[in-house]
Amino acid sequence: MSNWISQTFPNVIYQGWTGDTGWWTAIVQTIYMTFWSAIFGGILGLIFGIGLIVTASDGITPNRTLYWILDKVVSIFRAVPFIILLAFIAPVTKAIVGTQIGTAAALVPLSLGVFPFYARQIQVALSEVDHGIVEAAQSIGATFTDIVFGVYFREGRSEIIRVSTVTLISLIGLTAMAGAIGAGGLGNMAISYGYNRFATDTTVVATLLVLIFVLIVQLVGDWLAKRLNHK
Repeated sequence: MSNWISQTFPNVIYQGWTGDTGWWTAIVQTIYMTFWSAIFGGILGLIFGIGLIVTASDGITPNRTLYWILDKVVSIFRAVPFIILLAFIAPVTKAIVGTQIGTAAALVPLSLGVFPFYARQIQVALSEVDHGIVEAAQSIGATFTDIVFGVYFREGRSEIIRVSTVTLISLIGLTAMAGAIGAGGLGNMAISYGYNRFATDTTVVATLLVLIFVLIVQLVGDWLAKRLNHK
């Protein structure tokens, strides 16, 4: 068995488990980029998503000007391909992180790349909350915070989990793309140490590991969505 593995995956074994080019290092870098980008981009996406809902013409605090600004910001960032965004905001990344290359530097474009997608997903998820429940809360004097957290989030929690799952899966794909241009992670492993060096086994294993991450996120997300569905 060991002979078959060494013959079939020679480059995978050569990369090793630890060290700068090791598999464990690549896995940790991918998790690091996904986790922190999900936090930063998720918070930003929530702010914009909620803002789009509450400032819409039928929202709890209609504001046509603010809605237009939020909508255009989200639309513009969504329209920019991620690979171009990486280069376009490089000066901003360097100003914030101190470098344009590396795992930490990738957090800035990843967060800005995922937030508009998540904002739209949150907007759609919260728009499906029964407006009658929102009006009932307003009629009894519920505050802005009460409606957002007690109505929108409570009634739409299952759908929020679902769209968050979709966003995380999309983010994993973006980390692979960022890794391909020097940010590390499994994307860098697949391209720099696999494809560019004609090491097909390395590319295959890196791809399979990304697919495993996606599968885990999907299964956990589906379970949470069903668990928190109060309908």
